[in-house]
Amino acid sequence: MGIGPADFVQARRRLEAKPQKVGEKLTSLEEAASLVRDGDHVAIGGCFFSRTPLALLREVLRRGPKGLTLSRNLTCFEGEWFMTAGASDTVVTSWIGIGHPWGLSRPVRELVEGGRVRVEEWSHLGLGLRYRAGAMGVPFLPTLTMLGSDLMGVGGAKTMTCPFTGQTLCLVPALFPDVAVLHVHRADPTGNCQIDGYPHMDADIARAATRVVVTAEQIVPEAEMLRQADRTVIPGFVVDAVVEAPWGAFPHECYGLYEADFDFFDAYVAAIGATGTGVVRDYLDRYVYGPRTFAEYLALFGEERLDRQARRARELVG
Repeated sequence: MGIGPADFVQARRRLEAKPQKVGEKLTSLEEAASLVRDGDHVAIGGCFFSRTPLALLREVLRRGPKGLTLSRNLTCFEGEWFMTAGASDTVVTSWIGIGHPWGLSRPVRELVEGGRVRVEEWSHLGLGLRYRAGAMGVPFLPTLTMLGSDLMGVGGAKTMTCPFTGQTLCLVPALFPDVAVLHVHRADPTGNCQIDGYPHMDADIARAATRVVVTAEQIVPEAEMLRQADRTVIPGFVVDAVVEAPWGAFPHECYGLYEADFDFFDAYVAAIGATGTGVVRDYLDRYVYGPRTFAEYLALFGEERLDRQARRARELVG
């Protein structure tokens, strides 16, 4: 289970006691997924449908985990899948759903109102500062976010009077996940990672977590990473396992490489609207439990569809 904010010293000691793996950390999706254990707090990198580590999350789900807590700044349909599968009973986030055009998540609403899942809501900045505090190894960070809102009574934030100005401040507790799961553009065999475009909260998540598992679109030699060392946002010494997984976020997007498949999102939400939330289990059977490998999963979309989304991504950055 994740360490509470009052135990920030324990969190530091947990990291210090962690065996430091030296050398190559390349492994398979199956082995990487085994680092997520029952009862873990799992922090997911990316944002909404951007760089979601779907290849890894799919493999985690195939293992049939129980009692997971998920946290993510903006949670997409992967949250629905984990809850529906019975893998997660708590989600810590500032949003659950694909995005504004598709509305709030109907499956999550049914699960929460039915008492099967607990959602702990923070502001987007508030959750980001929780990861930042965990990365810094401090018990909390002061902020102005959430003051005056109902969110102050939801997740355990507290207030204090600023000793310099007398103004009321919100204190957000540090978040120390058991494991971070991330998807990046490129990594070297020792786990140094680079991200093109906006890095979201991934660097803080990696430093706050005890275990860090990464999938990368491409594994490149260490010498190539060193040619642009300033772009390395996650250092290899915090990473426990790295997997080469091209298209590892699809049908979500990976900036510059492939665009999100909005047709998939449209069909998914339309199916839920037409026949109910039981459709989520149908999608789990088709996209998670059915295909034995990630290659078989990608084959469900077809090469023509993948090529189209790659062209669209190039148009956006070209």
